[in-house]
Amino acid sequence: MAIEVRIPTILRSYTGGGKTVEGTGDTLGDLLSDLDSKHSGLRGRLVTDQGALHRFVNVYINDEDVRFLGSLDAKVSDGDTVTILPAVAGGAFGFAAAAALLGRSPVTAR
Repeated sequence: MAIEVRIPTILRSYTGGGKTVEGTGDTLGDLLSDLDSKHSGLRGRLVTDQGALHRFVNVYINDEDVRFLGSLDAKVSDGDTVTILPAVAGGAFGFAAAAALLGRSPVTAR
């Protein structure tokens, strides 16, 4: 069994268009390294040169924010689901981006 990782549209060019990919590891950091070995460049879009998650990326393990689980040291297990979401800014641009993430038109997203 593996860990399912849900990939946002903006990063699907690294996964050949795949909405979900599978990987293994004991921690989120291990999982991202495993994914990078299969989907080159993906980890670099999520992790800084200093080895921390980028501020503009939100990652969830089974719907729990990894910032409260130990970040890259957060434990993962077979059968877990990891969701990667780009952070959304405020203002009109943020509203349009949020609507796009939800698959709705900004006009009907209310």
